[in-house]
Amino acid sequence: MEIDLIFKIAAVGIVVSILNQVLTRSGRDEMATLTTLAGLVVVLMVVVQRISSLFDLVKDLFRF
Repeated sequence: MEIDLIFKIAAVGIVVSILNQVLTRSGRDEMATLTTLAGLVVVLMVVVQRISSLFDLVKDLFRF
């Protein structure tokens, strides 16, 4: 597994956490929730792409 992937996910988490705190302190709780949801969607898209490439690799490995 590439260490860059872990750093990218951690960076998205840190940015989303900071934005969530700033928006919550300014009284925009709905926007904070949407920001958290958007960060989750971004991370899930990255993970799904990696899982897809893993399945393609396994499929190619067992092809005769």
